[in-house]
Amino acid sequence: MTTPSRPVRIGVQIAPQHSDYRAIRDTLAALEDLGVDIAFNWDHFYPLSGEPDGLHFEGWTMLAAWAEQTSRIQFGPLVTCNSYRNPELLADMARTVDHISAKNPGDEGRLIFGIGSGWFERDYDEYGYEFGTAGQRLDALSEALPRIESRWSKLNPAPTRDIPVLIGGGGEKKTLRIVAEHADIWHSFSDVETLERKLVVLREWCDKVGRDPSEIEISTGTISSQTSDRALLDRQLEAGVTLFTLGISGPDLDLSGAKELLAWRDAL
Repeated sequence: MTTPSRPVRIGVQIAPQHSDYRAIRDTLAALEDLGVDIAFNWDHFYPLSGEPDGLHFEGWTMLAAWAEQTSRIQFGPLVTCNSYRNPELLADMARTVDHISAKNPGDEGRLIFGIGSGWFERDYDEYGYEFGTAGQRLDALSEALPRIESRWSKLNPAPTRDIPVLIGGGGEKKTLRIVAEHADIWHSFSDVETLERKLVVLREWCDKVGRDPSEIEISTGTISSQTSDRALLDRQLEAGVTLFTLGISGPDLDLSGAKELLAWRDAL
């Protein structure tokens, strides 16, 4: 097996649905104790699976609590919807949450700033945002990211470090261009063959915008049935993935898949 160019990391996305907050809080603590590298939630207002009107919590206020609760694990939204907040406000929120997570003087924060263009129409309709088209939402994301980066440069106090930007999505005409321009991490749910094709496109966009593609960490979503498939994980690693993120959801916040991923990582 080819030695990866950067450390292999394991993420777990705790879906903020179908659980009370105490269960989510306890799950986060357990993931940190297990040695998971990154904990994610998401930025929606209603469940994405199961009972459509089931238990659900808002993501960014939860992240502020995670920043205070944890001491080692990185964390962030997978992903923030660009449509829901003014870019300058969002930059300030992210900077503040990042500072909360820096426990001691001189420490760097631990926030990973995941962002995407948005897609869940019910969120838009129920909360009064204009849904528009996918192209319009991607254009808005492209316009927002320079504003977010500019606001980070103006805030006092400044962010504790260059906050890592994760961009989710796989569109080859717009999304991957935005990834090439702004992302430290690119996240998708591609199978291996699709991932390999999209990485070629991403490298082409990097060439066009003058970016070294090796600067971008490749992340993939993993489902529980894949966590014991070490051959698949090895193939994804060979393709260039170094961040593997498992999604878990209430009411049964099952940690067995995370333990399998950690065992695979630690055996590399």
